[in-house]
Amino acid sequence: MLKAFIVDDEPLARDELTYLLKRSKQIEIVGESESVESSFEKISNLELDVIFLDIQLADESGIEIAALVNKLDHPPLIVFATAFDEYALKAFELNAVDYILKPFDEKRVLQTIEKLYKLIEYKKQAIPFSIQKNNFVNERSERLAITIDEKIVIVNISDILYIGSNEGKTVIATGNSKYSVSDALITFERKLQHSSIIRVHRAYLVNVDAIIEIEPWFNSTYNLIMKDGEKVPVSRTYTKELKQLLGF
Repeated sequence: MLKAFIVDDEPLARDELTYLLKRSKQIEIVGESESVESSFEKISNLELDVIFLDIQLADESGIEIAALVNKLDHPPLIVFATAFDEYALKAFELNAVDYILKPFDEKRVLQTIEKLYKLIEYKKQAIPFSIQKNNFVNERSERLAITIDEKIVIVNISDILYIGSNEGKTVIATGNSKYSVSDALITFERKLQHSSIIRVHRAYLVNVDAIIEIEPWFNSTYNLIMKDGEKVPVSRTYTKELKQLLGF
């Protein structure tokens, strides 16, 4: 149910609109006001979905309220409910979603409510692309597509032991196979940033879940013994991060 606030200085018009909105069983009236000052103070302190706003308020204008509401961090939708159709253009310039005229027609009010629900549902679904992308990566980070010659092979990330760069080629080692691809190591580092695979050397990424032993090496560096017996070097640049991650 949508939460609504009504601003109108005519009690009869306010009561009529309240009746029609409540009759729809889709709108909850959480507040009413008849002036610019008192309405904005209340609106600022309420969680609202929509404001039904009259244009002419005694010696004031509902346009002023609309302008103030649009400056809120999370402004509610605005529907102008008035007897004056000449303000329609100005209303839509202030991002009003609809404009209904007095005396109110129940069918027209229901159309407005339907539009409100559609707009609010759209706003909920309209997640910024950057967030959608990050969510997708997080959700799909269990698999990796790699291009080999003219084929695309799908590899489970949990099966990857390490990825190394050697003589212009990148080698992806799994428990059963090694795949030689033309993509640069940095490409896989970016693709796998939300997985258990991290960089430990300028030429290597490793799956921390595939490390079975850590062997101290010279000058505060290490070798990682992987599940397949391969030794992967850890450079000093990445030693601190690895120690923090694995707790040694």
